[in-house]
Amino acid sequence: MFCVYVLKSSKTGKYYIGQTNNLSERFNSHNKGKNASTKTGVPWNLAASKEFATRIEPMKV
Repeated sequence: MFCVYVLKSSKTGKYYIGQTNNLSERFNSHNKGKNASTKTGVPWNLAASKEFATRIEPMKV
């Protein structure tokens, strides 16, 4: 399964949109500050996510 997800920063109020095949691992990575693009917004909350059967489908969203 692949999914598109939307995060909202509790710190800045900004949103981040991403895609992954392992949402829980990716979410934890964002909240541990391991991603340069989301490091300054920690902590993040999951605002929305949608699952897809193939990797190409979420890339079209």
